[in-house]
Parts: sequence; C-alpha cells; structure tokens
Amino acid sequence: MLTASEYSNHSRQNQPVTGPAELNLPRVLWILSSTLEKLVARNEKLVDDLNQQLDKLSCDSVRLGKSLNAFHGVRAPGISIPKYLERIYKYTNCSPSCFVVGYVYIDMLNHKHPDSLVLSLNVHRLLVTSVMVASKMLDDEHYNNAVYARVGGVSNAELNKLELELLFLLDFKVMVSTRVFESYCLHLEKEMLVNGTGLKIERTLSPKSIETEILVEDKQSSSPPPIVDYGLT
Repeated sequence: MLTASEYSNHSRQNQPVTGPAELNLPRVLWILSSTLEKLVARNEKLVDDLNQQLDKLSCDSVRLGKSLNAFHGVRAPGISIPKYLERIYKYTNCSPSCFVVGYVYIDMLNHKHPDSLVLSLNVHRLLVTSVMVASKMLDDEHYNNAVYARVGGVSNAELNKLELELLFLLDFKVMVSTRVFESYCLHLEKEMLVNGTGLKIERTLSPKSIETEILVEDKQSSSPPPIVDYGLT
C-alpha cells in the first residue's frame, strides 16, 4: 500500500489547522489529506534527491514513467489537498466511502505503474477523477461529469479524457470488495496513529460496489448546487 509514514514533519505545515469535527466534515477527508500530503512530500523529495545525484554526475534529470502524464498540470495548483477534498465533498455530496475507494484506485495505480509517482502536479486531477469514478460505483445518485469537472477546476472534455485514462490504467477493475475496503480503512487509520491521532473512518460501503458495473449515466442527480468556480493549472 501507499506507505507515507516518513516526512511527517515536512508536510505538517500544509495540514489544516482545524479538525473534521469543527468543520462538520467526514473524518476520512482529514485522514486522506494527511496521508496524501505525506506521500507527495516523500515522492518529491525522492525526485529532488535523485536529481541532485544526477547533477553531480553531469547527467540528465531523472526520468519518471509516463503512465500518469495525462493527469499532470503545468504547475502545482494553488489549492491545498485538504481544501480540494473539502471542495469535492461540499459540492458533490458524495458519500465518505467514495474517498476511500478513490484512494484504493490511486494505490492500485501506484502498484501497477511504480515508476509513475503521485506528485503535486498530478494529485488533484487524480483525486477528482478517482472520487468521481468511485461515486458512480458506490452512490445510488451522483452528479455527472460536467459537475465534477466544474468542482475539480478542469474542463468537462478534460475530465472525460481523464476518466477514460484512469479506467484503462486500472484495466477497468474498479469494483472494490468489502474486504478490500476494510483493509484500506485500517491502513489509513494506522497512518494516523503514527502521527498520534486516533481518528476512525466512516464505514458505509454500499453493496452496489460489489454487484454492479460502472454506468456513466447511472441515476445522475439533476440539480447541482451553486458552485464557486476554481481552475486548476
């Protein structure tokens, strides 16, 4: 799994100053944002260290895998991971379990394409795409791609492309069993214990995740809430 116990001090300055209870948010948002911030910090430190070593040898910079290139932005977005996750939850009203399953997809990518790292350039697009697909798998009603695109700060055309990219990278294996879901919940909670925080994830996994296949037009909610626009770079 994505192990991000290291470099906790490096990322603490980017963590939200209030917890989920104070903001009336699901605990999974706090847990997932903390884990992903540490993962991104670890991966970027790894790239920086490798580049420094290559500079000493007068070699070209480190070459990463290209599997996640479609998710790369021009530069790192100005919105933090916690605020981005909060934005997705606020405007899409997807179930908390969607964030766990979205993380499962990102971890699957990490195992299938280990040379393609989750970085500040791609983590936001990976998140909105993964959570959207998870919502289609888990939630009886969900907003369509156009709403998720506006919430995520990308165009509808780009999000459609990213969805297909994610599905092909995962070989369309997007159904998550109850056993796998529980194992990832425990893993994320363990990551929080390393930081001295004993938060527990909300566990409500719909049987839909096991019994049905993804349907792009499945029971879409027709009335999205007013959305404050934000654009990724």
